[in-house]
Amino acid sequence: MFDSGFGGLTVARALIDLLPAEHLVYVGDTGRYPYGPRPLTEVRHFALQITDLLIRQHDVKLVIVACNTAAAAGLADLQTAVDVPVVGVIEPGVRSLAKVTRTGRAGVIGTVGTIGSGAYQRAVAALAPELELICAACPGFVEFVERGETRSEQVSILAERLLAPLRDAKVDALLLGCTHYPFLARTISDAIGREVVLVSSADETAFEVRELLEGTALARSPAAGPASHRWLSSGDVGWFRELGRQLLGPELDEATPITWP
Repeated sequence: MFDSGFGGLTVARALIDLLPAEHLVYVGDTGRYPYGPRPLTEVRHFALQITDLLIRQHDVKLVIVACNTAAAAGLADLQTAVDVPVVGVIEPGVRSLAKVTRTGRAGVIGTVGTIGSGAYQRAVAALAPELELICAACPGFVEFVERGETRSEQVSILAERLLAPLRDAKVDALLLGCTHYPFLARTISDAIGREVVLVSSADETAFEVRELLEGTALARSPAAGPASHRWLSSGDVGWFRELGRQLLGPELDEATPITWP
């Protein structure tokens, strides 16, 4: 599993809770975050590089692209380039959004890269064409989460400004199209209105992984012993361990540094 930083920990938390017997290797590419403002070709290169590391050095049986920008940039390429299943977070989120909206008027927020890629618009057209989708990029949200500022006055002011078009459009459900954004759920809910249902793709992604593994030889038996969790960071490992533990929980007890050529 990988993300540009801490956002994918929302997916990791859901996966650990739903599939406690499965080993987990998580790469937080904090040395190169944020991915959102970067060209999609560059993000695609990062995604291929990290996936190669996970398969070659850690012999993983499945890869979760726990980053919406990376999934938008390179999921299809990854799925054809490697011999293990690769799961993204975009389609599970769209399926969940379609289930909860009552009016059919829904919103999605994400990084500049994710929204600009058109990935959510294409996923909605394919999976839930009846939805009227309003999209908004939210530059700055990821950086607040990466600093651990999830309830500051500054992020609240930013949320009020960025979410105003969605509030005016009267959406009744909002997909958090970045795995960092669930950490800002209270701030986002205050800005968009408490009556709007917030949808995170983390749980839906974990359910999809369970469905892929269940009943197959890839699934690890709970009788095989405790699962291990490995946490890798390309940035400041001390900060990754400290903030990551606050965001995820006690499972993040140590972090290992990685470097890119």
